[in-house]
Amino acid sequence: MNISKHYTKEVLKDLLLDTFKSDMLIEPEHASDEVYYEALCRVTREILSEKYKIFNAHNNARAEKKVYYLCMEFLMGRSLKNSLYNLGIQDAMTAALEELEVDIEKMYALEPDAGLGNGGLGRLAACYLDAMATENLPAMGYSILYEYGIFKQRIIDGWQTETPDYWLPGGSVWLKKKPDRTVPIKFGGRIEEGWEGGHHWVNHVDYQTVYAVPHDMYVTGFQSEGIAVLRLWKAQSPGFDMEAFNRGDYVNSMGAASASEAISKVLYPNDNHAEGKMLRLKQQYFLTAASISDIVRRHLSLYGTLDNFGEKNAIQINDTHPALAIPELMRVLLDDCGYEWERAWDIVVRTFAYTNHTVMAEALEKWNEDIFRNLLPRIYQIVQEIDRRFCAELRDVYHYDPYDIDRMRVVYDFQVRMANLAVIASHSVNGVSKLHSQILRDSVFRDYYHLTPYKFKNVTNGIASRRWLYQSNPGLTKLLCDTIGDSWLTDMSHLKRFDKFSTDKAVLERLAAVKRENKERLSKYVLETSGVALDPDSVFDVQVKRLHEYKRQHLNALHILNEYFWLKDHPNAPFLPKTYIFGAKAAPGYFLAKQIIKFICTLRDVIEADPAVRGKLRIVFLENYSVTISELLMPASEISEQISLAGTEASGTGNMKLMLNGAITLGTLDGANVEIGERVGKDNILIFGMTAERAADLKAAGYNPAEYYNRDQRLRRAIDLLASGLAGQQFPTIANSLRYDDPYMVLADFDAYCGIQQEASRLYQDTTRWQEMSLHNIAASGYFCADRAIEEYAHDIWSL
Repeated sequence: MNISKHYTKEVLKDLLLDTFKSDMLIEPEHASDEVYYEALCRVTREILSEKYKIFNAHNNARAEKKVYYLCMEFLMGRSLKNSLYNLGIQDAMTAALEELEVDIEKMYALEPDAGLGNGGLGRLAACYLDAMATENLPAMGYSILYEYGIFKQRIIDGWQTETPDYWLPGGSVWLKKKPDRTVPIKFGGRIEEGWEGGHHWVNHVDYQTVYAVPHDMYVTGFQSEGIAVLRLWKAQSPGFDMEAFNRGDYVNSMGAASASEAISKVLYPNDNHAEGKMLRLKQQYFLTAASISDIVRRHLSLYGTLDNFGEKNAIQINDTHPALAIPELMRVLLDDCGYEWERAWDIVVRTFAYTNHTVMAEALEKWNEDIFRNLLPRIYQIVQEIDRRFCAELRDVYHYDPYDIDRMRVVYDFQVRMANLAVIASHSVNGVSKLHSQILRDSVFRDYYHLTPYKFKNVTNGIASRRWLYQSNPGLTKLLCDTIGDSWLTDMSHLKRFDKFSTDKAVLERLAAVKRENKERLSKYVLETSGVALDPDSVFDVQVKRLHEYKRQHLNALHILNEYFWLKDHPNAPFLPKTYIFGAKAAPGYFLAKQIIKFICTLRDVIEADPAVRGKLRIVFLENYSVTISELLMPASEISEQISLAGTEASGTGNMKLMLNGAITLGTLDGANVEIGERVGKDNILIFGMTAERAADLKAAGYNPAEYYNRDQRLRRAIDLLASGLAGQQFPTIANSLRYDDPYMVLADFDAYCGIQQEASRLYQDTTRWQEMSLHNIAASGYFCADRAIEEYAHDIWSL
């Protein structure tokens, strides 16, 4: 089905006009830009819907195995431009709108970013939906329809302030509500059970019901037949409590509804209090119970039995958050379908695979046993039985001692350990970079690896490369098409052909001109949105990612402070002008992360107020960093800061987007940086700092940050200023953390970081050499495409 040949300019124009007159009951000449935007989205969504019907019918007729991707977040970004480009009708639609005297760029700008994700995890999930559709895999994603998303970040006096992200008014046009597929979800109550005729019966009573109402969003592949569906669940109260209202309890008559619907209000509620923890657990069960019900219904409608469920369905748990899907499927098989435990467990293990995204202990979720039992009484019973049987197997079959069993079990020390559950119940466990997967085998899941080594795999992450190149960087796209043709659009490995132009002076000059044009485009955006005039002749040094200590934005900021000191001490010395660009959100309850944002913004203000320095050094903090901003930023970036402590970042995907657009990675040997270095060669990447092994050894030996503080005058000066006050603002939490604790060894890597920054400045001044490095990065970036990652999942994990 060639969409682009069918949907010509004339056809699309007629569809738009028909939508105005028949659906929206308005004449085009009276329509505002917002009305045109809605009509354009409606037409595009209908094209996607028709394409999905055909694709889904073909898959069902062939009884294809289906993939279901469960994730607490999908950072989709804007859908309109991505859909038009992937359908191949962007030029025809542009022309159709021009005849109606409408600028398509205005239409793109009207769409809000879908507020369904936070950072790399959610963006990866979105990229994978795109790749699954491109690879023609029958796939669905499942998540929650967060009404307010993560939050909208405002920087007020340097401090992050969270406000609701009202994305749905402009974004709901992409959603198709399916009320007939609503699923009731049960919370609380108690379990009655017994035996009758040799069969175990279970009755869940006195529970509270919340309804999960599905809303579908379509994601089309690029030049393919495939289209994926993202099904988003919205929480709905079962109704108004008339009894409470009639007895005068007006608040509680409405309160139960509000409490139920809070489940789908905000992504990741603050969990530094009991109510937040409870809501997070509710969100996770709400997602998994609704999704398992939907998957089972789909399967039964095709096959009429669950005996072949494990052969026809692959459910990927994306990080630990959706691990409750495991006991929920067990509950359905045991209680609703009458399977014996052993047969149900076999189906579950065949079905589930688990992707781990972090080695951080706080992300390997553990739930208080009492909260878990009270909120999910039947699920708790099933988890207990999984734990009991697993412990018995370790003891009786493998002869493990009690200490080892306690370390591996699911329920222990009044906690339910979800990562343990995910590993035990999945037939595949994978990390997301070679280094990360090795750490999982050697450390995080070492016990399980020794028990079942065949489960453990690696799939290095990938990105939706076309979005950050074809859609976001037209200058580089044209240069690539002029030099190596356009086959790379469907096979990113063909970018390797660009390598042969690394000594072609004309191509290197064009590459530099493309970068300059993109820097000017970003500078225009920054001037319009923040009033700051950037210097496109300065180096654009970029660190954009979630704000967390392990990502070490404070190492970057300490170095900038050190550069500021140096410029004040050496006012006439030569210095390569630099613009440091940050974009990051901190979790609402993470005070130290918020203080790092304040430190960066205070340092920015100090520099801006100093006329002797601001022409040489500048900081920009991009407020409310989003996918849309990244589409402007990635093409303009020249240095990609990937400076996490080695052994802490699972993969990173921002590093891949920046590399794809020709930025040079400045980073540690962490996550996917290791594989980027292998592909570009050590001369085309800027590596500094400890290896993961060295960091682990230093920690085991008793890392003492005070030694570095006492030894390095630069560190003492910077940290003492943080404690005493920078522009009247003190940062004692950061200063004390660095001097006395420093969990991510900022001080140990500080000197090496300063050295690699100097080397970057030296290389940048050799324009030809820098453009050669940039070209090699672009040419080597094809491996990091999500298409390749999904092919590996399909072959090695899902057995498609």
